[in-house]
Amino acid sequence: MGAPEPPRRPRNRTAVVAVAAATAVVVACGVAGFLVLRDNGADTTEAKPEATDPASTDDTDRSAAEGGSGPLVPGWNTVVNAKRGITFDVPVSWARQSADWVSYVSENDDPEEKPLVAMMAPAVLKEKWCTSDDDMDGTEDDTPLASTGTTGEKGARSTAEAAEDTAKTWVYGAYTQPDRTRIEIGEAQSYRTKSGVEGSLVTVTSSGTPAKGKCDTDGKAVTFAFKNAEGAFVSWTYLGAHGVPDEVSDATIRQILSTVRLFEEGDGQD
Repeated sequence: MGAPEPPRRPRNRTAVVAVAAATAVVVACGVAGFLVLRDNGADTTEAKPEATDPASTDDTDRSAAEGGSGPLVPGWNTVVNAKRGITFDVPVSWARQSADWVSYVSENDDPEEKPLVAMMAPAVLKEKWCTSDDDMDGTEDDTPLASTGTTGEKGARSTAEAAEDTAKTWVYGAYTQPDRTRIEIGEAQSYRTKSGVEGSLVTVTSSGTPAKGKCDTDGKAVTFAFKNAEGAFVSWTYLGAHGVPDEVSDATIRQILSTVRLFEEGDGQD
């Protein structure tokens, strides 16, 4: 990686930090902070009926991926989080960040800006989807349309619990805070990806959130939690603006989700 950019403090949404040589440096849009992956609480969620995924029954050519390197969807790009043991694919229009990049949200009024939840090695769609200077500091800040990445679920007791907690925390932290009343949590569903990874899927949305700035919208998070090859709880999450004309379609989200798989050496190498 090249020399990091100096720290900036834009609008209170997501923070993006680059972790290199054990030093966290703020390099892009969001609240300054450090990498801390949260713990989850107890779980009492029952297993739900398995979700059926149309993409899992398509005729996508998987031959390129059998060696642990190519995308499951021809023409897409592969995103890798080797630390958490996760690989997935995104359309070429999504900008892949390096494996050392982390996005997180924190409480707006937290002086220590401790992350509520974080995702590693994200891919971002339309990084400059909306530009504003909501904090009136004289610097315009960019808000992306959507992003997707992976998280370690330390402390989780089930995939259903991890998926719900992570999805609702993203929507709260990125779109509705300090209001928790506008968050709508869907039921956890059992889900199986193309490669056979099984876990729990939860969708969380917000509605009617007052716009305090030019780029404020409602939000949507889709989280799939499962166990990696080491038996640790991990998750994949889609996060994006909800209720806007160019919102990412459910079909696209599901197609990306269907490519989630356990990391193998060689994944992501062109």
